[in-house]
Amino acid sequence: MATREIVANIAAQVHRLMEQHTRQVELCERLKADNDVLRREKRALQEQVRELEAELSRRQLAEGLGGGAGREQARMRVNRLMREVDRCIALLNRQQE
Repeated sequence: MATREIVANIAAQVHRLMEQHTRQVELCERLKADNDVLRREKRALQEQVRELEAELSRRQLAEGLGGGAGREQARMRVNRLMREVDRCIALLNRQQE
């Protein structure tokens, strides 16, 4: 009698564990799908940020070339871009060596 109860108890525990495993697998799949959606959304938002930053930069440059306080900002931006170009040229020269 005791052996049957032990076997029944073990069978019940195995069944419970199998159900838990199935639920965990389903949860994992849902979380992976959510993760994929969020990654795509993040990429889209990052692209939008880059576009908006480029738009802001163009507007600031246009404003700066028009005169006034923005002119100093435009000059600083041009100087920064020139330094960046110089760094790129230096890197290219190093690669050729």
